[in-house]
Amino acid sequence: MATLMQVRDLLAIYGQADARLISQQLSAPEPLVQAMLEKLTAMGKVEKVDITACLTGTSCRACPENQGCNHNIYRLHQ
Repeated sequence: MATLMQVRDLLAIYGQADARLISQQLSAPEPLVQAMLEKLTAMGKVEKVDITACLTGTSCRACPENQGCNHNIYRLHQ
């Protein structure tokens, strides 16, 4: 079972990450990791990164998945 500290530690290692990456690294269900990230955000430990382009470096408007995109990146609160 993943803990809040493990999620926080992975964010410290990676600098920033999404729920899918953390889920894979911790072998935990993605909805659980997403809930943990939201809890850490509410606690002020983590913040959502405002991304204006997807991770591939292309504009979201040109992305075929832009209508259903709900991709959030998180990092430790500075």
